Amino acid sequence: MEHLTLLLAIVIVTALVFDFTNGFHDTANAMATTISTGALKPKTAVAMSAVLNLVGAFLSVEVAKTISGGLINEQGIRTEVIFAALVGAILWNLFTWLLGLPSSSSHALFGGLIGATLMSVGTSGVNGGVVVTKVLLPALAAPLVAGLAAMLATRLTYRISRNTDEKSTAKGFRAGQIASAGLVSLAHGTNDAQKTMGVITLALVTGGVIAPGSNPPMWVIVSAGVAIALGTYLGGWRIIRTMGKGLTDLRPQQGFAAQTSAATVILASSHLGFSLSTTQSCSGAVMGAGLGRKGGVVRWSTATRMFIAWGLTLPAAGLVAAGAEFLTKQGPWGIGATAALLVALSTVIWFASRRQPVDHTNVNGTDGPAEATEPPGVVTAAVAAVTPPPVGGPASELAATIPAPAPGTTEPTAEPARPATV
Repeated sequence: MEHLTLLLAIVIVTALVFDFTNGFHDTANAMATTISTGALKPKTAVAMSAVLNLVGAFLSVEVAKTISGGLINEQGIRTEVIFAALVGAILWNLFTWLLGLPSSSSHALFGGLIGATLMSVGTSGVNGGVVVTKVLLPALAAPLVAGLAAMLATRLTYRISRNTDEKSTAKGFRAGQIASAGLVSLAHGTNDAQKTMGVITLALVTGGVIAPGSNPPMWVIVSAGVAIALGTYLGGWRIIRTMGKGLTDLRPQQGFAAQTSAATVILASSHLGFSLSTTQSCSGAVMGAGLGRKGGVVRWSTATRMFIAWGLTLPAAGLVAAGAEFLTKQGPWGIGATAALLVALSTVIWFASRRQPVDHTNVNGTDGPAEATEPPGVVTAAVAAVTPPPVGGPASELAATIPAPAPGTTEPTAEPARPATV
């Protein structure tokens, strides 16, 4: 860690802050369904996810190589560009967290890198082929593949367990869901922690600390793993609520199918070096599991907002990063102004979130953000319209409150008014 300049140290700290936001922003990917089905208590779930995220950070460096030596050209990139890219990614992560939308932290980082690089050196600094093959195409394929796999897996699990006792089956699938949630957490650490490793490695290359093409140093791997684990333990409760309750109502069989499918897709992509969005994979798997159960529905209004956020992530983070890079190009005062804006806007978002807090005590409740209490979508409403009301609904409650008169009796008449006394 010798020869670190003040600017490089600031960039490394900012990268670890992004890693921290990535952790709490993406906790829902692994644990939302586990929490919503009651397989694990909320705090236990995020603690387990944090430990496995840390372990996963040490399993591979292929994704880190994709970022540090593939997405953008290292030659001619200044350290300030990395700082500006991280500013764009952090602000987009915090904004979508405030809205409770499970957008992609990965794409926020990629968008920040691309936007800042374009502002700094132009199109020659971005490897378009890598962006298409290892970012855009996986972004389109991941939710579709994970969703289809989860839908088929859900139908298979219901078919296998159709003649078994429902309570014992649910208990078994909850146990399987815990194991699959651990696998998703491990996959998340393997995939997402590496993105921060790649960024720090890229910053070290631009600062002349290590040679181009080098693997992340061990201290980079350790610090990135710890940062994402701490963020995961904090818990992104707003997004957990959206993923667990806002998209569809999941049962243990569906939760198990969704998490197993998502983990398989994420681990396979990490092995191939594809910098996949774990958010998109897990969201697609949750929707596929919702459609896989007979009578299951997806709240398409929530899903539509999520799709819009996915589409806006790359350009929005890139635009913010480009603006930050424009400031940093002005010299030391521009770097200071960018850092001050990052802190100020982050503080504003934090205080805005306190107006309607969501934490482990109410993550499965109905008194949180709009995503959890929104009206059902068109498909949900159509199914509800032809479904008989459940026993114990409002009608039965009214009948219990006002009992019918016994046979052979007449309802009592109102008591005659008494004269007033003076």
